[in-house]
Parts: sequence; structure tokens; C-alpha cells
Amino acid sequence: MITARGLTLKVAAAGGEVNILRGLDLDVQRGEAVGLVGPSGSGKTSLLMLLAGLERATGGELSVAGENLASLSEDALARFRRDHLGIVFQAFHLIPTMSALENVAVPLEFSGRADAFDRARLALRRVGLGHRLDHYPGQLSGGEQQRVALARAVVGEPSLLLADEPTGNLDGATGQSVMDLLFGLRDELGTTLLLITHDPLLAARCSRRLRMADGLLVADERA
Repeated sequence: MITARGLTLKVAAAGGEVNILRGLDLDVQRGEAVGLVGPSGSGKTSLLMLLAGLERATGGELSVAGENLASLSEDALARFRRDHLGIVFQAFHLIPTMSALENVAVPLEFSGRADAFDRARLALRRVGLGHRLDHYPGQLSGGEQQRVALARAVVGEPSLLLADEPTGNLDGATGQSVMDLLFGLRDELGTTLLLITHDPLLAARCSRRLRMADGLLVADERA
């Protein structure tokens, strides 16, 4: 599912160029659940952004779901995300003027799916929000908003699900509920999961745990 060789990311800063990723190598097999941990500033979110095609590497090779991301145009990257990825961030990124149902249906509408709203209803029922279809984000709790975001991420049955601290804005009990849903949906769909977290107990739920430090992978443990 993921192959990275010598992956680098450099960004310009006031004090000079900053090396965020410094020659990272990574292989993730289809169907794996991988927890990615490490201190703030170690490069975890930057790696996720590269995997999602939201940032471009400055060096090395990167293949995700059989696609060489460096060779894709911006339009092709957008199609790649649409066809292969589900992404859940710490911030919910819901469209405030759209209902829960409309928020979840959006990616399928962009794909031209005639059954976009039927599939969105099913996805919302999967996360326990079948009774909140017509509510707007401002009418939902934080946990409900994150469940809408999770439904949107999996509605297209992606081959790769990327999650960046998805419970960071939630209280403990609500976060636990959302993660139970995430792992349940992942198991149901057979989706490859890459989960960034600061919570070692959450990372322990993954079959494989990677640790990052200073832009490199420094540990790789399997359950």
C-alpha cells in the first residue's frame, strides 16, 4: 500500500532551510493497522500530508496504492485522494452550511455517484447518527461532528485511511467511542489504517507501531 525510499521534505524558514523528513524509508502492506507515534515536531503530520498528496516531497520516492505521487499533476492527485483515501483530522473540517448528510455525500457527488445520498445515509447509520442526518455541524456535539467526519472518510470505502490525532479535540469517553468506531469500520472494510497519536494505549490497538524522531523512523514494533 505504501512504499517510501529516501523520502525528504525541506521547507524554507526565516533562519534558513529546515529538514523535516531526512531520508525516511517505509513499507506498509495492504490491510495493516499502523500506529505512528513520536514527539511533536518529529515529522508525523508532514509524513501524512505527503502520503495524502497534500504536500510534495523534495526528494526520494513515494508510491501509495500503486501510484507514484511525484508523477501526478494536482488534478490527478485530487482524483487519487477521491478514489483511494479517507482522511480524518483532529479538526473536523465540516462545511458549516451543509447538513451531516450533505457533508458525507460531498465526496461521492464529486465522483458523480448517483447513489451519493443513499451511501451517505448508510455511513451515518454505521457511526450511530442515523437520527441526525439533517442537523448542521453547529447543532452537533464535538463527538458527533467527529463521527460525521469519520463517516465522510469511509463513505467511499477507501483502500487507505489516514487519521491524524482524530480524538485530540474530544474528552476521554467520547474519544474512546470514536476510536472504537474507527477500528470497527476499519475491520469491516479491510482498509489499511495509518493512525497518528500521542496516546500509547491507542497506538497499542494497532497491529504495528512506528516511532518517529527528527524526521526518521527510529522503531518498528509488531504486536
